[in-house]
Amino acid sequence: MGGVVHFEIPADNNERANSFYQSAFGWNLSPMQGMDYTIAITAPSDEQTGTPTEPGAINGALFPRTDDLKTPILTIDVDDIDAALGQIESAGGSVVQAKDAVPAMGWFAYFKDTEGNVLGVWQNDTSAGT
Repeated sequence: MGGVVHFEIPADNNERANSFYQSAFGWNLSPMQGMDYTIAITAPSDEQTGTPTEPGAINGALFPRTDDLKTPILTIDVDDIDAALGQIESAGGSVVQAKDAVPAMGWFAYFKDTEGNVLGVWQNDTSAGT
């Protein structure tokens, strides 16, 4: 069963959005090197992995809004992203953005479900730690 492991919030103005979430909720926001993407630590987390240490908690990110990605997105963990995208299409969904890599971390893609909602899928790169 794929669990929800991440959220993403689109922003028209990254500085304004970062300031809002930091001020309103005390989130620790850190820009990712070489990407227009800001990691949002929302709960106590392991310093090495960034994984929340509280059961059920998830961290997320803020990113620039685009035509295809304009609402908040929940991301679901999968063992095999290629197989998951195939299952999504077989179930009536469609791929919005094909699989792409986050070097030394894993792969992501975005899909649209049968109700028109855009969500993400994520596969960890299990070879990164070896």
